[in-house]
Amino acid sequence: MNAKETSKSKRIHWMDNLRTITILLVVLYHVGGVYEAAGTWGWFWIVDDPATITWVGIVGIMFDTMVMPIMFFIAGYLVPASLDKKTGGQFLAGKFKRLIIPWVIAVFTLIPLYKVIFLYSRGLPQEHWTTYFHITSPNGQIWLWFLPVLFLFNLLYVALSALNIRMSKISFRWATLGVFLIGLVYSFSIGSLAGHRSWTITPLIDFENERLLLYFMVFLLGALALRQELFAEKPPDKRLYTIMNAVAWIPITAHIILRLIPFFVPGGFSETSFFLALWWLSFYIALWCLMYLMIQSFRRYLDRTGRIWGELNKNSYGVYINHVIMIGVFGTLLLNLSLPALVKYPLLIVLTYVASNLLVSLYRGIRQSLRPGHSESVQKLSV
Repeated sequence: MNAKETSKSKRIHWMDNLRTITILLVVLYHVGGVYEAAGTWGWFWIVDDPATITWVGIVGIMFDTMVMPIMFFIAGYLVPASLDKKTGGQFLAGKFKRLIIPWVIAVFTLIPLYKVIFLYSRGLPQEHWTTYFHITSPNGQIWLWFLPVLFLFNLLYVALSALNIRMSKISFRWATLGVFLIGLVYSFSIGSLAGHRSWTITPLIDFENERLLLYFMVFLLGALALRQELFAEKPPDKRLYTIMNAVAWIPITAHIILRLIPFFVPGGFSETSFFLALWWLSFYIALWCLMYLMIQSFRRYLDRTGRIWGELNKNSYGVYINHVIMIGVFGTLLLNLSLPALVKYPLLIVLTYVASNLLVSLYRGIRQSLRPGHSESVQKLSV
């Protein structure tokens, strides 16, 4: 087996761990929506607790900047090796089974359950059953939008591969710079013309207009990293990593301030083109700083495995799918407790993450026990 084959077949533990922790950050971000103080989540989020924490929304801005690009980067990194082993049709069939079938089940079960909890937690009467589905909801798929968008990116990658575009010959540094500049121009243009945080919502696919191209380019960047065996060698020296740790707070703080300005201007705030240009520039610089630090930190210090890591890594995809409902269940229970938000917030994080993992582990265990040949293997082990 040559070096190229080895780099594609060897499991990268730090990347598995990065994906798991990124999904944990998604859980933290969504739990924060229950207790954020600005009132931007309350009109649509599954539970709106009157007990709030001011800094939860600030931390949420940082999570919102980086978590989805990191998830798309990791997904893109895993694609080339998988596609090389299959035909395009076989690859897409596998992705359809992994992404679209769970999505169909989730939007017709979890989205209705979301609305049930939404109304119940607010003491509102339940409505006609036809209003409980994503195709009749103004909020669309909410957190489940990631699945069909990721399937679309896989479909586009197969189409690009069929055109024999030699992506591997592109310098990774130049590709990263291109993603930064093209994404910045795209997001600013769409944001200026179509609104700062506009979404397109359809029965099949939801996406944030200003970020869709960014997500696809980051997905391709992940694929390029695999093609160029970017992570096959040991991490480089710490100079850039140290510098980034020292200065990353500057663009991150700048972006947080720009996100908060509209909430503190008396009489409302007009988002001028100059403001939006600064908004997106700070967003992209903060994004690349955070992505670099997350990837290099896990690569340097968390390239390990073990029983707990293994279980959490196996559960991460299922945790993403079910965690919002767990937030709704436990968030509603915590509503009636006379506890300060500073106690409820970490408690809801722990309850949601633990319960989500237990549910996925239970599902995996039942599924494993129902597989043909499982009883025979158990009997052989007992002998």
